[in-house]
Amino acid sequence: MTNPEVALLMLGLFIILVLLGFPIAFTLLAMGVAFGYYAYHQGGSIDSFADIFNNNIFYLLNQNTYSVMENPTLVAIPLFLFMGYVVERANIVDKLFFSLYQAARNLPGSLAIAALLTCAVFSTASGIVGAVVTLMGLLAFPAMANANYNKSFASGVICAGGTLGILIPPSIMLIVYSAIADLSPLRLYAAAVFPGLLLAGLYIVYVIVRVWFNPALAPKPNMDDI
Repeated sequence: MTNPEVALLMLGLFIILVLLGFPIAFTLLAMGVAFGYYAYHQGGSIDSFADIFNNNIFYLLNQNTYSVMENPTLVAIPLFLFMGYVVERANIVDKLFFSLYQAARNLPGSLAIAALLTCAVFSTASGIVGAVVTLMGLLAFPAMANANYNKSFASGVICAGGTLGILIPPSIMLIVYSAIADLSPLRLYAAAVFPGLLLAGLYIVYVIVRVWFNPALAPKPNMDDI
């Protein structure tokens, strides 16, 4: 097979395996080993069981795994995930969301504003998009639905707020990028703070302006509905 055909085969196989429910991490690992074995295969017959493992892909797999494990920068990733898990299990985000709603209850789209602020704050404890979107989808979306918010508007607010997870430090994306590009994670964090807060502020301004001109998107809720 030519290189374009191999690339298309890899893409198609990856999509099929993910749709079948296989974990993405193990799917990528298995595909990397399988197609790497094909790429480094020298041809010839396999006379013994040991010849099966006579391929450079296994050496590269071992070396890359060891190099990732000894990278001190990447150690922060599981610690950030653990911190986000502790925050979620302690119900801190629930209390934060309703406290921020109380503070913003006189503004148009108060629940949406509280959701965006909660996303921005929780982003500092999780560092990834999926955790923020999932948790806020379970917490803020039912509250906005009970308050008769437009469902498309509420979904967009949560998805937009979730993107702050990879921008506002600490961000797992910035840690991985710093390890790959050999840059200082502290400098990347310092560079991402202002854009992250600016983006969160622009989201809030957009919500206020949009609801100001179209109040039907976000009616003012009663406390009994939340």
